[in-house]
Amino acid sequence: MRARLRTVLFDLDGTLADTAPDMAQALNLLLKEKDYQPLPFDTIRPWVSHGGLALVRLGFGEERGDVELENLRQRFLEIYAENLCRETHLFPGIPQLLAMLSKNGFNWGVVTNKPRYLTEPLVAQLTIQPPPACIVSGDTTTNRKPHPEPMLLACKQAGSDPHECLYVGDAERDIHAGKQAGMKTLVALFGYITDSEDPETWGADGMIRAPMEVFDWLKQHA
Repeated sequence: MRARLRTVLFDLDGTLADTAPDMAQALNLLLKEKDYQPLPFDTIRPWVSHGGLALVRLGFGEERGDVELENLRQRFLEIYAENLCRETHLFPGIPQLLAMLSKNGFNWGVVTNKPRYLTEPLVAQLTIQPPPACIVSGDTTTNRKPHPEPMLLACKQAGSDPHECLYVGDAERDIHAGKQAGMKTLVALFGYITDSEDPETWGADGMIRAPMEVFDWLKQHA
């Protein structure tokens, strides 16, 4: 397959890797530490892609002040960093997708809002093959998604122009970032999407229910 698209970029949490078990465990350990009742996994899972602040708000309530929430977020991240890759795994189908992309001349990379000190060891522990052409974390650039800056850096590191890239993510900010950068975009419906969100309104170029559908989409559109 000769493609006009050359690079596939992925969000990390909820798209490339199922990090929800470890992030949910970290939140529940923090809740226990503060004498709160743990939350069910199914309650936590949809919020994982929204980051640590959203998770501590979920656990401790919106009424807490900004300083207290930030302190809780920092403690949550400390706990999570100590338990980074206990239950985390690539979503089923991702290894096969990456192998198929490589076989057909595509490279791939990661663009995430997760900070570098968590992203890089997590990707290393997942031992993904073939390895990524680029990893852009939430603090690699001045701006984070939905700003296009990290997307454009990923393009440069992967050796592709934005119009040669496809970005796959499970959050509205992923789609906005990809579109603003000039990429094609796909919504990963298997990721962490809350009941109140409507991916149909995000303006993506398509939606997928399983990782290998990325390759099916590329065959039709690349």
